Amino acid sequence: MTTVLLLEDAPASYVDAWRQLAPELDLQVPADPAAAVRLAQQPCYWLGQPDRAAALLRQGVKPLWLQSTWAGYAPLLAAELPCDYRFSRAVGLFGQSIGEYVLTYLLQHERQVAARQLSQREGHWDTRAPGTLAGRRLLLVGAGDIGQDIARLFAPFGMSLTGVARSARTLPGFARVVPLSELHQAARETDFVVNLLPDSASTRDLYDAAFFAALPKGALFINAGRGTSVVDADLIAALESGRLAGGVLDVFRQEPLPAEHPFWQTPNLQLTAHIAGPTPPAAAVRLFLDNLQRLQQGQPLRGAVELTDQPKV
Repeated sequence: MTTVLLLEDAPASYVDAWRQLAPELDLQVPADPAAAVRLAQQPCYWLGQPDRAAALLRQGVKPLWLQSTWAGYAPLLAAELPCDYRFSRAVGLFGQSIGEYVLTYLLQHERQVAARQLSQREGHWDTRAPGTLAGRRLLLVGAGDIGQDIARLFAPFGMSLTGVARSARTLPGFARVVPLSELHQAARETDFVVNLLPDSASTRDLYDAAFFAALPKGALFINAGRGTSVVDADLIAALESGRLAGGVLDVFRQEPLPAEHPFWQTPNLQLTAHIAGPTPPAAAVRLFLDNLQRLQQGQPLRGAVELTDQPKV
């Protein structure tokens, strides 16, 4: 029988989905870290979070195959961890949710929602003309599966989308896709910046004072990727100086964000608690089952990553 080890902080919804979608497969849910190590010593597949998988790998056990429930996988790239096992990251699960998150804040910005709520509280009849997304320039830093899903979602709004990827390419929904080396040049010609990049050696501290200086005055910055991409002090300075019209952060270097962090008091900055793209358990289980079938049939896995080719962090 196929045995699957579930590695999730909140496993209940995964168990419910599993019972509906794959009751014939043996799903093991460890009660504690010691039980996880014991179960992982038998040949099995792993489904779950890279951070929990990394903790097991440190104990000297490895999976036959690990299907991540995250889009990113930085915890697996620690220098001391093995990388000689089959791995696939979560794909096709987050585009709709993150796209709706980004759209919420773009519309809030253009329609001046916060200012109009203030006008209502003050009893002021506010007749200022709102903005529109039509004709606006959006820079999506990260043009992988999530970025491409967002491009499809945004197609009816009439924006001009520039993507940033490892290399230049042509993709549907994008006016152009430029390499990461041209990030600052692309930043000079945008109204909105959305970061979707995972945590890696090449993406850390990407958004620094030089980047924010390259943006046109009044741009909006949204980070739905990873907090390590942003130099916190430089973002605060750009907001306090008025160079940025606003910022929206869903991810941070330390989570939960400490109560003493200056982000809580930074003007024109909105914070959410890493909720832009939650993993839908049923969709994650369906991805696992699809990849399991592919694995058994000798076909390429969706979201396959060769960890031996990735730089260690």
